[in-house]
Amino acid sequence: MSGIIPGIFDDMDRPIVQAVWDKDSMASASVGMADLSDEILLCILRHVPVCDLLMNVSQVCHKLQMLCYDKALLSHVSFSEEYTVDDLLMRHLVNELANHVQSLSLNGVYWLNGSTVEKLYRCRAVTHLDVTGCRLSSVRLSRLLSSLTLLRSLAIDVTSSFNSGQLSSEAVDTLSRLSELRQTLMTPSYGVVPCCAQLRKLMLQFDISDVTRDGVGVCCQLMMGQSSVPHYKQLEEFSARLAPGEVNQTLLLLYLAVFSVHVPERLRVFLVSIPGPNPAHWPAAPSLARSLGQRGDLEALQLPRSWLDSLSLKRALEGNSPKHLSFSRCPAFWPQVFESLLEGGVKDATQLTSLNLSGINHVLYSECRSVDDQLVAATMSRLATTCCKLKHLNLMHTHYHHDNTSGLGGDNHLCAALAKLRHLRSLTLPACALSDGVNTHQCSTKNCSPSSSLLFLGLKKTPRVGLQNYKPDSEPSLSGDSTSGLAHLLAGCPFLETLELIGPGFVSALPRLEPCARASVEPRGMCAWARGIGDTHLAALEGFSRLHRLTLAGLPGMLRGTGLVQLARHCKDLQVLSLANLGCLKTMNYTPALLDALRQCTQLRELRLEQPHLNATASFFEALSCCSRLERFCLISRSGTFDPSAVETFMERCRNVTVCHMFMGGTLVACRTLQKTLQEKFTFDRSALNVVIYPLQHEDLPSVIRDIPLTLLDRMTLFQSHVAQPPHLSPW
Repeated sequence: MSGIIPGIFDDMDRPIVQAVWDKDSMASASVGMADLSDEILLCILRHVPVCDLLMNVSQVCHKLQMLCYDKALLSHVSFSEEYTVDDLLMRHLVNELANHVQSLSLNGVYWLNGSTVEKLYRCRAVTHLDVTGCRLSSVRLSRLLSSLTLLRSLAIDVTSSFNSGQLSSEAVDTLSRLSELRQTLMTPSYGVVPCCAQLRKLMLQFDISDVTRDGVGVCCQLMMGQSSVPHYKQLEEFSARLAPGEVNQTLLLLYLAVFSVHVPERLRVFLVSIPGPNPAHWPAAPSLARSLGQRGDLEALQLPRSWLDSLSLKRALEGNSPKHLSFSRCPAFWPQVFESLLEGGVKDATQLTSLNLSGINHVLYSECRSVDDQLVAATMSRLATTCCKLKHLNLMHTHYHHDNTSGLGGDNHLCAALAKLRHLRSLTLPACALSDGVNTHQCSTKNCSPSSSLLFLGLKKTPRVGLQNYKPDSEPSLSGDSTSGLAHLLAGCPFLETLELIGPGFVSALPRLEPCARASVEPRGMCAWARGIGDTHLAALEGFSRLHRLTLAGLPGMLRGTGLVQLARHCKDLQVLSLANLGCLKTMNYTPALLDALRQCTQLRELRLEQPHLNATASFFEALSCCSRLERFCLISRSGTFDPSAVETFMERCRNVTVCHMFMGGTLVACRTLQKTLQEKFTFDRSALNVVIYPLQHEDLPSVIRDIPLTLLDRMTLFQSHVAQPPHLSPW
């Protein structure tokens, strides 16, 4: 439990000194906590974790005790990321919440015992329950469902040990009344779907490996008793998110088999995300698109690129006013998407709040890239005007090459066009989108010799003339590109909370949903506009002072990291930071700046750092220890090293850290020794502790990754974009 809350409420008579200036007397008055209205106190208490509310704040005085049990605070409770809640505390909290809570989320609470999770049966008023990631056997799930007769929304995992035959008749009755279900499938199964006859919302996450731990191929044969085909008669929302693998795609088609016969009449949300270049074809997709277009109430749509053609997409969008659209990795849809949104192909484009155009104009680097393969500022300006309520926009894996001859005024720059999106809260951009095109030729001349081919950029050795001394406030000399275009975006979108800036050649060593198909990935440095993005641009990002989440990946133009320091100094609310492959990959030139930046990130809760030559030394962990609120960190480095004693000292100093993932160089023995030391030393005080330390290039790494809780893989360990993605973590 937090040690901060008791200090705030220790003494109700301690006054909060507030100067109240009277026009006549200019006198000041002191107002105590007891003098604040219930409404104001409730607003304050909403920001206090429920475990602190019930265990600490409620003990201060009678008034706070009454307020802490107010239904406004206890009706909807989530324990996700509450790493301090162990089995004993959870059992006590369940007793306290039993008569109050209506929706309860234990999503990702992987550390609790199954016997503890089973105690949730006491919360008989619960209508929404999320136990995704929890240890829960079929027998315990049956007991839980038998008691929660009011349940209408459920989220569970379906593992290899799941057996629907162990569900009691009372549990099946509860399932028959569900209107919302989310299943994370770890094994080929229908799960509890055949028992749910009244489903209106079905969310599926497929995370089944194609091979077992023993290397045996997985056959997509449904488990005993799971052959009943679901019918989805009342279904309104269907979403499916797949991890790579043929088994996942085959199982999805089994779930969708009934759509070939009959499309649910009320269907208004259809989201299917399949990674990889060649998703399995689904013959019923055109009839689905035709059905969605006829009713006019479509809210969200995402389809794999092989499922539809432009005409079918046009029919699906026609006459609708969608709120979420995703055309990720669908280059064939590019003209039709803009035609539908800009030329009246949708009924009301102002209703759109989330748009994912990731890779929509992506072509192989071996193909000739023309102007038609790039984003056009004028078109994006029209899009921003038409879809004026957009809050989330993803343009990853696209290109924008600004021609400086057109100037930077008006809407000539992509950033100026996007600046019209005043409601924007999260944004993913290709690195080249920030370039003004001013010093592109100069940058190219300085970074590569005339005889160098772009395809071999970075392979030719350059003479080493020494490294310049690091000065925190100095400006970089090489990456001096103008930031005039970026200034428009800063002025137009000051409330941006999530920003992802990703270079076109970036490929993570640990990708989440995209296999490392390097043949289709642009070589690092191929885009001259992206090469010019460096410290000057990063420093300018300080204008986004409300940033909570920042991702910077694949930026070769960053030299010493001075912009990173300036950014961290002004973005005081930064909570999640992901840095990957910045600057030169042959060495790590920005280490001093990185350490200085980490010392500024006092609110940081999560750090993901991926760099080929990262050395996690004592000085690195000393700087990281300044992030006193840090809970999760992941280090990925092919040739990097770590100091075991420094890691141990850091874990002692930062007691909030519960997730420690390190995939670096070093021997298997050294990694296992450190992992065992940390587990033995800190597990007792940190029940949620998850330590994984393993050589990045070891052949058994995939099986090690498989043992990590899925919620941690999704959240941090494996690289993926988090912008304009369909919600999948919770059914409400």
